[in-house]
Amino acid sequence: MSHSPTPTLATTLLVAAVIVHDRDSDRVLMLRRGPNAKVAPGRWDLPVGKNEPGEPITLSAVRELREETGLVVAAPDLRLAHVVHGRAGAEAPGGFLTVVLATTRWSGVPVNREPEKHSQLAWVPIGAPPEETYAPAAEAVAGYHAGRPSVVLTGWQEPPS
Repeated sequence: MSHSPTPTLATTLLVAAVIVHDRDSDRVLMLRRGPNAKVAPGRWDLPVGKNEPGEPITLSAVRELREETGLVVAAPDLRLAHVVHGRAGAEAPGGFLTVVLATTRWSGVPVNREPEKHSQLAWVPIGAPPEETYAPAAEAVAGYHAGRPSVVLTGWQEPPS
């Protein structure tokens, strides 16, 4: 009789981010984090937020996009674009997994609905995000634009070759 190890509770924070791509102008929607943000203050980022317990990641993305920008997207219109696995984060000492989803279909006009968190909202050229873009967001947009979904590891030691 074999004995399985006791499962441990997952401590990884699950996060959803959304690339909203306006194909007509070839721009994506980004938010500039406020000066007091816990992560990447003053940097441009995608609409992003934490998953709620019992909520599928697609609905987290739909909810966070609406909460931050007022845009409404249907979960079936989201496509996997990128994954970021961080070893640790400001609010995630056990690590985080950000699932970046992309859409080219939405309704509404974007507005900064969380001015206490974000100082600005703007459509930016997909191939030229602002220099002050948070690195994981820049990598996600570049991979999406190139048609290369990818997994990015942050804070992990590189394995020996």
